[in-house]
Amino acid sequence: MKIGVISDTHGSLTIWNRALQGPLRDVDLLIHAGDVLYHGPRNPLPEGYEPASLADAINNCPIPTLIAKGNCDSEVDQMMLDIPLQAPFLITDQPLGRILVTHGHHYSLDQAVELGKRFQVDIWISGHTHIPMLERQGKQVFLNPGSCALSKGDQPISGVAVISAESIDLIDLGTGKPYSSLSR
Repeated sequence: MKIGVISDTHGSLTIWNRALQGPLRDVDLLIHAGDVLYHGPRNPLPEGYEPASLADAINNCPIPTLIAKGNCDSEVDQMMLDIPLQAPFLITDQPLGRILVTHGHHYSLDQAVELGKRFQVDIWISGHTHIPMLERQGKQVFLNPGSCALSKGDQPISGVAVISAESIDLIDLGTGKPYSSLSR
């Protein structure tokens, strides 16, 4: 089994298509960590900003998809999407472990560690910061794929993540190659 993780598409159909035709093309489950359709008033318009077309693409995606509600996601976004935007988090049990997904704007890392222990989470997925992160703390893995559409940080990378039985990889959409990995 392979799980694809994407976050902060912010209405970019171009980036969604690049991810789904590239590193996420053969995943069995897709997890979106929120901020799906709207770019937000603090952000510039991303490349290929077509929120209505992105909603259609997500609704017609052949890969089963789970979505956490982001701080830029609204009732109007939910009206456009056939998949429920789950908040404040969603928990899913998969063959690769128990996964908790939240956008990330409600919890500090300390709170995430405590909630992760409480819910016996193997992988904690968030978005929001637009900065990728992949680290292990004890038995838990904390993953933020960064924003695929509006990346930030010292070395901004438009990326996604792939979780498999062997590893968790952060993948650069520009090169299609992993740039950070954790063994499982």
